[in-house]
Amino acid sequence: MIFMITEKDVLHIADLAKIELTEDEVERFKDEFQDILGYFDILDEIGDEIEPLYQVIPLKNVFREDKVKKSLPQQEVLKNTKHKEGDYIKGPRVVE
Repeated sequence: MIFMITEKDVLHIADLAKIELTEDEVERFKDEFQDILGYFDILDEIGDEIEPLYQVIPLKNVFREDKVKKSLPQQEVLKNTKHKEGDYIKGPRVVE
């Protein structure tokens, strides 16, 4: 099934993403979205004889063991930042 992407579709997606696009970008994204949907059409042609892969690389436990070890001294950490307040690293204000 071939679905045709229109400029209206691209502008709707841009609105949902809260981005502004130029006319050139709208045309470029229209073509790119159309190409992406074309790849889905290719994938739809794959028959049931191919078993789906849930994990391409066989992984066991990817977590490291949690070990307690000595951390850096506070002064050593603070010398690596310009933004500090007292004995702490000062981060940007999140809530105004």
